[in-house]
Amino acid sequence: MEFFRIRRAIPFMENALVFNIISLLTFVAAVFFLTTRGLHLSVEFTGGTVMEVGYTQAADVEKVRKSVSGLGFADVQVQNFGTSRDVLIRLPAQKGVSAAQQSDKVFEALKADDPSVTRRRTEFVGPQVGEELATDGLKALAMVVAGIMVYLAFRFEWKFAVAAIIANLHDVVIILGFFAFFQWEFSLAVLAAVLAVLGYSVNESVVIFDRIRENFRRYRKLNTVQIIDNAITSTISRTIITHGSTQIMVLSMLLFGGPTLHYFALALTIGILFGIYSSVFVAAAIAMWLGIKREDLVKSSGRKDGDPNDPNAGATV
Repeated sequence: MEFFRIRRAIPFMENALVFNIISLLTFVAAVFFLTTRGLHLSVEFTGGTVMEVGYTQAADVEKVRKSVSGLGFADVQVQNFGTSRDVLIRLPAQKGVSAAQQSDKVFEALKADDPSVTRRRTEFVGPQVGEELATDGLKALAMVVAGIMVYLAFRFEWKFAVAAIIANLHDVVIILGFFAFFQWEFSLAVLAAVLAVLGYSVNESVVIFDRIRENFRRYRKLNTVQIIDNAITSTISRTIITHGSTQIMVLSMLLFGGPTLHYFALALTIGILFGIYSSVFVAAAIAMWLGIKREDLVKSSGRKDGDPNDPNAGATV
């Protein structure tokens, strides 16, 4: 399915150096903010108090959040847990205040708003648990990166694998850089969004790489730059449909999902936008600079040329 078809290839690679310099500067800025400011980690990583309370009817999560925030707690997480009547509250650790004292203070405020509220459980999440979560998250990220590299190296060629990993890590670091610069809360949900962006971005890269390989077989007389420009141009319609529909769904979570989904959707939004950019201007350009050529991808030479101005043209024999 296509919204439109561009007959003449757009010369994307003519400006590849300029765009990659911009990417490098953005990447360096993200690393700088990560190093100097660091991430504003949530309760899951830093430790704190977790409370579960129950109501006799559907709970007003926003009202509960305002009541808890009014007690002076910063970075409070309030969300439904299981059913609409159950609410999970995460409170950051405070010096000189025990988990029992925190939970009693919060429960008294909630009891004043609604006498029917009951306290189901109270737990303290220690820093050791947070450290384990951070370690497991880094392991998951490393495994995803390694899996992507192996997949691309087998499916295409090692130059494509290196290009895609650099482009995708570029997306991840920039997402983390945004969270470090604005000091947005980095939670397990955001970590899940970062891992999702890795898979989502590599999918766009694979589509472009696959079209590049196909074009090398179709157009024997075109050089590498023309092949890449043609491949990117011919996938623009597909990119708009795929990323546009995904972004609409993510924006709905961002605008209407409430505080619980806000940073998760925000991380996905940044990742989708930079994923399109990196697949076109970073991954394809790096593959070009690494010297990708016809012989790397085409094993047989029994092909004829097609019309180089038609992205979907080309005859095979």
